[in-house]
Amino acid sequence: MIFLNYTPHNVVLNNGDIFESQGIARVYSSFTDTDMDGICEVVYGEVTGLPEPKNGVRYIVSAIVLSVSNREDLVAPATGHPETIRNDKGHIVSVPCFVKWKKNKKDTNEKDNF
Repeated sequence: MIFLNYTPHNVVLNNGDIFESQGIARVYSSFTDTDMDGICEVVYGEVTGLPEPKNGVRYIVSAIVLSVSNREDLVAPATGHPETIRNDKGHIVSVPCFVKWKKNKKDTNEKDNF
């Protein structure tokens, strides 16, 4: 499997593998007016900046791009994983793996496998 990074930063795995940025995938977003509590709603739209799918290639994208896309070839760095390594300021140094999007149970009628 080939991984191509479409985030603005190098992605480093805990095993030392480094994926340099090949481009930047972004999501169009629009916002409603702010309500009296200072809260607005965001509506996500089209993903831009990604090449067409290719057999044997996974594209590394941000979590937000992953969450709004229906593409099966996208993954994101596992930044919330307990084995993520952070520096003394809390910034991510490396991640143990990538994640893929799993739709909510109510969307897929799947059951938890705990």
